[in-house]
Order: sequence, then structure tokens, then C-alpha cells
Amino acid sequence: MSTDRIPAAVPAGSVDLDISGMTCSSCAARIERQLNRLEGVVATVNYATERAHVELDTTADPSVDPAGLVAAVEAAGYRATVRRATGEPAPPDSSDGASPAPSAQGDVASGQTELAALRTRVLICAALSAPVVLMAMVPALQFTNWQWLSLTLAAPVVVWGAFPFHLAAWRNLRHGTATMDTLISIGTLAAFGWSLYALFLGEAGEAGMTMAFSLSVSRGAGQHEIYLEVAAAVTTFILAGRYAETRAKQRSGAALRALLELGAKEASVLRSGAPGAAPVEERIPVERLVVGDRFVVRPGEKVATDGMVEEGSSAIDAALLTGESVPVEVGPGDRVTGATVNAGGRLVVRATSVGADTVLAQIGRLVTDAQSGKAPVQRLADRVSAVFVPIVLAVAAATLGFWLGAGEDAAVAFTAAVAVLIIACPCALGLATPTALLVGTGRGAQLGILIKGPEVLESTRRIDTVVVDKTGTVTSGEMRLVDVVTAEGADAAQVLERAAAVEHASEHPIARAIVAGVAERTGGVTPASVTGFVNHEGLGVHGVVEAVEVLAGRPRLLIDRGVQVPAALTGVVDAAEQLGRTAVLVGWEGQTRGVFIVADTPRPTSAAAVAQLRSLGLEPVLLTGDNERAARAVAAQVGIDRVVAEVLPADKVAVVNGLQSEGRVVAMVGDGVNDAAALAAADLGIAMGTGTDVAMEASDITLVRGDLRGAADAVRLSRRTLAIIKGNLFWAFAYNVAAIPLAAAGLLNPMIAGAAMALSSVFVVTNSLRLRRFGTSVD
Repeated sequence: MSTDRIPAAVPAGSVDLDISGMTCSSCAARIERQLNRLEGVVATVNYATERAHVELDTTADPSVDPAGLVAAVEAAGYRATVRRATGEPAPPDSSDGASPAPSAQGDVASGQTELAALRTRVLICAALSAPVVLMAMVPALQFTNWQWLSLTLAAPVVVWGAFPFHLAAWRNLRHGTATMDTLISIGTLAAFGWSLYALFLGEAGEAGMTMAFSLSVSRGAGQHEIYLEVAAAVTTFILAGRYAETRAKQRSGAALRALLELGAKEASVLRSGAPGAAPVEERIPVERLVVGDRFVVRPGEKVATDGMVEEGSSAIDAALLTGESVPVEVGPGDRVTGATVNAGGRLVVRATSVGADTVLAQIGRLVTDAQSGKAPVQRLADRVSAVFVPIVLAVAAATLGFWLGAGEDAAVAFTAAVAVLIIACPCALGLATPTALLVGTGRGAQLGILIKGPEVLESTRRIDTVVVDKTGTVTSGEMRLVDVVTAEGADAAQVLERAAAVEHASEHPIARAIVAGVAERTGGVTPASVTGFVNHEGLGVHGVVEAVEVLAGRPRLLIDRGVQVPAALTGVVDAAEQLGRTAVLVGWEGQTRGVFIVADTPRPTSAAAVAQLRSLGLEPVLLTGDNERAARAVAAQVGIDRVVAEVLPADKVAVVNGLQSEGRVVAMVGDGVNDAAALAAADLGIAMGTGTDVAMEASDITLVRGDLRGAADAVRLSRRTLAIIKGNLFWAFAYNVAAIPLAAAGLLNPMIAGAAMALSSVFVVTNSLRLRRFGTSVD
């Protein structure tokens, strides 16, 4: 057993294994059973991704470690290497050894090698099989002793071409199990063996022998019949189907690989030079970056890793990562994400996260984990596959016995039994769920929708109520200046200038909103200087601007300092507070000069998002800790009827549970730490990617863009993926249910059965690939 990629024991957590040697879903089910026999292990094996995800609990059995998992897989007759393990020591160039980009590159290389080898096998077998099939189908081509040429051409196909099936069947036999490879191996060897018998011991080897082709089993066939074309063609068809499956799996995983490869390859790091000299730039591979490094991002370059801007200002294009088309303006103190593109000026960024801790790496892990899991519908398919092969073998044996008992020739009975073995191979059944899940989650990642696990697909189907947090979800989560009302006779420009000056000295969010709002209205004019600044906690501020004492704050602050508030402005304040907004009065020299109205405004897309949720048959409910008036004002703007306001963070779970007790199936959309418990308690948790890590960890779906419309897109994508899975399963089941009786009745030629079996797998994969168009104009 190879141990070069086996890490030290993992106390508790998860281990991901790359599995090689699987050829069908029955193999995956067998490995899964073998792993789950270990104490403290809960494993899922995905045939499409060729990976196993294992949850470990060494408190149940301290001896269980990654090496034991690899040994268990090898005991089942397959090969495994550890891909990722929590608790694994980190190599020098990564924070925990789990950076997904190198793994993605390795997957591509190994996948291309596998695909190339399989393509070579298919082409050689096709070239050898074509004349064998033509001679069997067209009597005019059956020259004297043609059957011996057929044997010469077919033998390499059956022995070398089908060797992977024979090897898998032998491995299965050693372990007392049977998979779909067992059916293929038995079927092709039986057809080849019968032909050898007919050629060497029967009448088929005689010179001048001819044979007619039929779609069904020929009644009265005898020892002069050979089935070399069946053995060769079935092998070629199935190999071609496997090639199509392998190629499609690589294509369906391309979205994830493209996502993981978005990151920059190099970074220009600033290193300290000689004393007193300017820092020197050094170009290094991005893997060598460490937290705290300062690096330069020039216009047009990708941001090397997550960090905080220290110098410069620019616009960041995050479209490749989040799908957001509008560049975001950043400056000193703003955070930037690795793999986004600098669309403007030069930036100096200090790295805050590297390697596996970056947003890009976390996205990759979320998508990979989702693709490695299983939906309930897939578990049903696995259970069916586990018992399917033994049943098919029994049906094939019964078919042989029935036709022999009915007095038919042995060739007829044998051919019908072989057709049953071949047509029953349920490769399509094994691919029905994994390929759709692979494509769906990969497409979701491209659109900024991260689906944590396949069970989420089932949850979205039943959702009927969506509870949305207000601040940071429906609204932007930031205070904005929405209106300025000046007193009669006041100089509007002077009011803006002096208010911005006195508020500029404050760090309060309302003050920052006023300063930013004034800057927008004045074209970015720098505020005047202020002296004697004083902050009155909870009331406001005052300071001297242009030799005039200026006050900004609540009415009480101005009244207490002898500043009159006219009735007209009092009415403006009352109206603003009725809408849940904050009113800041500004005055000097005994008179109130204006009112600045600040509010956390709805995101521009929130109303459209609510309309989309309603179109999906979902009832939106606004949930917030804010006062009733503010909540209802926001709800009215975005089109939400039901509001639950003034709720403490701890009580949000109770609201979700209350809706569930009414018989509702609830999705919760939130962004803050105070939403985490409600996200976990809901039937479906959706976290805004602009929120906290705690919220995202507690959720089932993360919206990278922080756009509420993504919630509707996530539900639509999940439902579409689930519909594709169910369609795949229906046709896979229907195919076997309809075809097996035809084969058993002797109405299906084994060669046609092999072609139909391969085409069914191609159909399932092609149907799944339709999800790549989700969210486009042709969706």
C-alpha cells in the first residue's frame, strides 16, 4: 500500500479520498459499504467525481485514520489517495495543504491522460470491429473462410479492448460481489466463447459458411452461428460510452476548474531595501505569499490574494468571481478579494488571507464538498444498483433455462441470455444524479451561488416561505444620505459645506453617511477644517467652522444650546421618523438651517428579488430587530406584506420555528452573526456572501454577490437540477424496465442491446449538460 500521500492521524473531522479503478455506480456503492463498516466512519462515494468524502470520529475508534481508510478501499479492490484531511500538517507553500487550485490542475492532467488512453482504446477497437460487424451483417461480404478473419480481428477487441471489464469482474469475483462490469465481461466472453465452440467444434468453421443478420434472435440457429460481431461490437459500444461519460464528466467539472484557476499566478511583493531607500518590488509565485506581505496591483492585473488596500484608489472588477457587472470603487482601508481585476489605478495591498484561507479557495471547497455528497434521490439509485446486478444475473440464467426448457436450440437460448446481460447494464442509472449535480453546482459557482450539499436540492423543492433579514439583506446595511431639507432663506450650499465639515471629524456611521452624501452632491469638494470639535454622546456634535459654531444632531442638542427649530423643520423630522429614518438637524447662530435625513436604504435590486420569489410561489416575510415603522417602510418599498419587527437576535429562531409549526417549509436569508442560528434552524439557510463567515457556515447556500436576487436564482437552479436528476432517473429506470423483457423474450440482438445501453448513458450525460445554459438567454 502506498503511503506517500497519507497524512498523520486526524483526531476528528473529514477526509477526502481520490478513488481510482471505479467503472460504474456499483463500484462506488461497494466502496461506500466497505468504508462505512469502519467504526466512527460515515462515508459517501461519488462515481462521477471519483471521490470519497469521509466524516471521521476517532472517539469511536482511535485507530481509524486516513491510512486505515486507504487500506479499506484497497481491500475492496480499488486504489485511493488522500486528497484533503482536516488536521493534516500544512506544507510550506500552503496554509493547510488544501489549496484547491493545484489539485484542480492535477485533476486536469490526470483526467486528460485517462481520456487519451481511453480514446486510443476506442479507436483501435472500432477499427478492428467494423469489418467484423460488416461481414456478419452483409452476406455479400462473407467470402470463403471469412469467419476466421472475423476471429482474428475480434480476438484483440474481446481480450485487450475489454480487459478493463474483465479485470474489474475478476476483482469483484475475488471479493464475492458483482457489478455492471461483471455483466459486460460475462456477456462478451460468453459470446466469444460460444463462437470459439462453434468454429472449432461445431459447423461454423466449415468453408463456405454464411450467416444472416437479424435485430432479434434467430429461431432455429444452431452450431453454425457465431457471435464474434456481438462480442466485438458490444465491447466497442461500451468503450465508446465510457469515453463519452469520461469526457462529459470532465466537461461538467470544467466550470469548477475554471473557477479555481481564476487566481493570479504571480505577485509583485514590496521588500524593504537599503535603509532610507524605497521598497523594492520582487516578483514571486503567488504560493509564496504570506499574511502581512505588501504587494502591488497595477491596472489590468488580478489581485493576488485577499487583502486590504493600504495605498491608492481604483475600481475593482469582480465579475469573474461574483458575477457582479458593476466595478466597485476601493481605497485605503477597503478589502479586496483575490482573483478580482484592478480596472483603474495602482494599488498597494496588504495580504490578509493566503492559500486555502482565501475566498476563492473557500468557494472551491464548498463546491467540491457539494459535488462529493449525495442527494436522497441518489441514495435510492445506489440501493437499486446494489441489488440490480445479482437480479440481472438471475434473470439471465432463468432466460437460458427457459429457452432450453422450451425446446429451443442452445444458440437461441444462449443469445437471449447474453442480450439480457448486456442490455441490463445500468450505467445510466449510476450517472443520473452525479452528473446533474456536478454540472448544476459548477454552474451555480459561476453565477455566485454556492450550494453546500446535494440534500439542498430536495429542500428547495418543498420551500413555500422565505424569511428575509432586513439590514444587509434587503437593505445595503449602510447608512446613506437620502434627503436634505433647508430652512427658508438658508444658503443650501453653505448648509451642505458646514454640515460636512463638522461631521467629517466624527467616526459615527451617520456622520460618515452625511459626509459621503454631501460629497456626492458637491462633486467631491473637500470639507472645510473644523476646530474645537466636541462629540455629545447619543445627541450629536459641534465644532467651529469658519469662525462659526456649528451644531449637528438631534433636536434636543440644538434646543439645549439655544438654537430654534422652526415648525416646518419639526414636521420634516416627524415625517422622517415615521418612516423609520434618522433626522439630523444642523444650525448655527441661534437658527436651524437644515435637516439631513439618513437611512439604511433597500438595495436597488431588492424589489425585483421579492417579485421573483413570489413568481416561484414563495411568500416573503421581513424579519428584523429594527422598530416597526422602519421595518414597514422598507417592506412597502420592496413589496413585502408580512413583517416581524423588533425581534431580538435570540428570538429569530423562535420566529422560524413558529412558521414551521404552522406547517410552512421555511427558507431563511440573512447575513449577520445574529442570523446564524435562524439560518441553521430553517429548512433552507441562504447566506449573503457580503455578510459574516458565521452566517455562511450556518447556511446551505451562499450568495457570493450579496444580491437578494441570487436567492431566487438559487431556488430556480436547485429546482432545475432536481428536475434533471428525476428525468435522468426516470429514463434510466424506464430503459431497463422496457429492455430486459424484450431481451429475455429473444426479441433483441445482443449487438443492438450493447449500442442501446451505451446510448442511454450518453443521453443521461447530455441531458445533465443542459444545466450549463442556466441563467442564459437560452435557459
